[in-house]
Amino acid sequence: MYKKTIEVDTKTFVRFWLVILGLGLIGLFIWKALSGLIIVGIAIFLAIAIQPLAERINRLIKRETTSVSSALAYGIVIIILGLIISVIVPVVIDESVQFVKQLPETFENTIGGWEGINSFGQTIGIDNLQDEISNALSNFSNSFVSNFGNVLVTGVGTIAQIATNVVLVLVLTLLFALEGPELVRQFWKTIEGKRKNSSIQAWQKLAGRLAGVVGTYVSKQVTVAVLDGSVVTIAVLLLSFTCGFSSSLALPMGLIALTFYLIPMFGPIIGCILITALLFFSSPVAAIIFLIFYIIYAQIENNLIAPKIQGDALNLPTALVLTAIIIGMYMFGLIGAIIAIPIAGCIRVVLEEVPNLREAEARTELANAINATEKD
Repeated sequence: MYKKTIEVDTKTFVRFWLVILGLGLIGLFIWKALSGLIIVGIAIFLAIAIQPLAERINRLIKRETTSVSSALAYGIVIIILGLIISVIVPVVIDESVQFVKQLPETFENTIGGWEGINSFGQTIGIDNLQDEISNALSNFSNSFVSNFGNVLVTGVGTIAQIATNVVLVLVLTLLFALEGPELVRQFWKTIEGKRKNSSIQAWQKLAGRLAGVVGTYVSKQVTVAVLDGSVVTIAVLLLSFTCGFSSSLALPMGLIALTFYLIPMFGPIIGCILITALLFFSSPVAAIIFLIFYIIYAQIENNLIAPKIQGDALNLPTALVLTAIIIGMYMFGLIGAIIAIPIAGCIRVVLEEVPNLREAEARTELANAINATEKD
């Protein structure tokens, strides 16, 4: 058998294992700091996302610096989010609790009057099925209402952790929005001292396009979400006049639709189901009418309105969009599903700019070679 001996010098051997050790340490760092890195990544994403609004404000107030406009844009977004949460959460909790309280009465008014219910129960071995169901619903209702407070107290630790993460994201977002542009300028200024302009300009163009992808996606998505929420608000308001439930549900239902629309593809479906369920608590007829209306409106919105507003901003095939959402959702949950599409758009931009980057690097190397020759 032929054997071949490969000789490796000590320097190469040590360098090889140092590289392996370095990669292992980097992987360990990412694993240990994953939660923190996710928080920082979300903050950077949000800071970039509010820049289009900051730029519009800057044009209105005509300021030379962007820090004031960034702070105003951040404040506007925080106020809107606070109003949405303060309106939605109490309504969802109140409607759910009221529905559970009324479960026994709802059963008696609907199925309870059906004479064949006990006959059906006897066929499955239960003598008085109506009373058994009524008692079970009554026990469940009383247990749910009495234990609701205990559930909230038990979840205080989780709520505190979520609140801490939210505060960290909000603080970092504000800092990145205020100081991010200056940090970026300082970064490019430092890099320009080491390389030629042709290469730097190519990388700056890439960075600008990546930021543009995020800003464009968020602004277009928010525009369509506001339209969707407005339509739902009007629809629920009209239903309240005809089906006899409180018109105060219209605004919260519209805000629910707006919020869930920000989740790509699956969000509108989840929002529709939630709104239909909440309406069902007050008026089953209104819930059915709304469900039919929203299915029809969603087809019009998805095929005519949304494409007109969003256009081909990201230029991504539907299959790629769905794939990105699924991967993002399974990796990072709800946040991953939201940021999956702009990340996919950024990957597309990087692939498009690779030839330009290579060409710029080639021009830089040629210019350096010419300069070196001239010096010699």
